[in-house]
Parts: sequence; C-alpha cells; structure tokens
Amino acid sequence: MSILDLKDWLQTPQGQYLLEWEQDGLDRMVADVFGYNAVQVGLPGLDLLRANRMPYRVVCGRVADSGVVAEEFELPFASASIDLVLLPHVLEFSEHPHRVLREVERVLVPEGSVVISGFNPLSLWGLRRLLTRRKDAAPPWRGQYRAVMRIRDWLTLLGFEIQGNGFGCYAPPASSLKWLQRWQFMDRAGRRWWPVLGAAYLLHGVKRVHGMRLITPHWRSRKAASKRLSPVAQRDGGSRKTQ
Repeated sequence: MSILDLKDWLQTPQGQYLLEWEQDGLDRMVADVFGYNAVQVGLPGLDLLRANRMPYRVVCGRVADSGVVAEEFELPFASASIDLVLLPHVLEFSEHPHRVLREVERVLVPEGSVVISGFNPLSLWGLRRLLTRRKDAAPPWRGQYRAVMRIRDWLTLLGFEIQGNGFGCYAPPASSLKWLQRWQFMDRAGRRWWPVLGAAYLLHGVKRVHGMRLITPHWRSRKAASKRLSPVAQRDGGSRKTQ
C-alpha cells in the first residue's frame, strides 16, 4: 500500500473521523511556525497547511496533480531552503522512512520545523492492523505503523529537538458513521485516562544546529559606550573644563 491509497480511504466515515482530528491539531501546530517556504509531502488535494501563514506553500508528491512531482525520499529542493515540512502518514507508507527524514533534515533551514502525522501501533487501531495482516488488506491496515518513541529517536539522531506531540482518535475503528458517533465518549475519556493510546499522533520537531548563535543588535553595549564617551563638566579653580 502507498500513501496514494490512503487518500481514497480518507473519504470514508472512518477516514473522515481521523482527518477531522488531524486537521484540527495541524491547524494549531503550524499556525505559529514562521518563515517563507512550506512543503506538504503527499496527499495532494488536501490543504493540510491551511492555517500556516507562509507566503509560499506547495504540495510535493508522486502524482501529476501535485505542485511538485517527486519521490518523498528525493525532494527536489536546495539544502537549507525550506522552513516547514509536513509529512502526513508518509513514514508508515514509505519504503525508505530513514531516507525521508534525512532528506527533510537536508532541505530544512536551521531552526526549521518538521511536523509528522501517523498511526499509533499502541492503540485499538494498531490492534486492528495486527489482526489483519494480509497483503490484500484494505487501507489503512497495510501500513507499517511505527511507535512515536521510535520516530522521536530517529529525529533526535538527526539533530532535531522535539517541540510537542499529541494523540487523538480513541474510538474503536468502526466502519460506519453511526458506530463512530456512538463511541465518541471514548475521545473524552481517552484524553484524560489513556492519552498515549490514541489511534493517531502528531509530532513537531525543530532542526537544531550546534554552535549556531543568533546575532542580535547590541543595544545595551551601545548605550553604555555612549555614556562613557559623554562629556563631563568638572570645576578647576572656579573655571569649568570639559574632558
């Protein structure tokens, strides 16, 4: 299964339930990420970066209706040229997840952000996937679900600092809208009693560059220097001299 199959599944009641939670979380997570260039990798047709205010936002994917056509592990962008990269369910459906993250690290500017969404294997949905390990299984049960701690470790090795994460979608993976609505009480209970067992997660990492120091104006030192150089009036035998 590829991420292209996931796009069709997101139109189902099950997929809409997941997408609603993810879009709300992404809106809050990327709203205050500033810069000039943002890239969404995969899922063309969905504006998952709608809440971000960067002037240039593009969708990169394998299909022709993407703004930029490319593989997720070979991004056609210059090194240190992108301020924000969004990976919606890319890592679990890519054959080269490590290469994807290395590419993201390459194209991001220092202090640039990566936001990742994925399915949590430690959830009722993860259990559903374990019970359906067939090659012909319907999406999204063919993906390679990866634990959040593993993704965090990969990012840390690449020099990222984790800024935040969140879990959601605690209802069982019912296929009908009626049953998903009946299980909605589990979303409220899950956020309180078992927060890390949601079906999906969001993860925000920032690229850190060791030894980099932000240069700011030396207003205080300039003010102190101006005081030292100011003339001082002194009395000498009744006359005033300036030194």
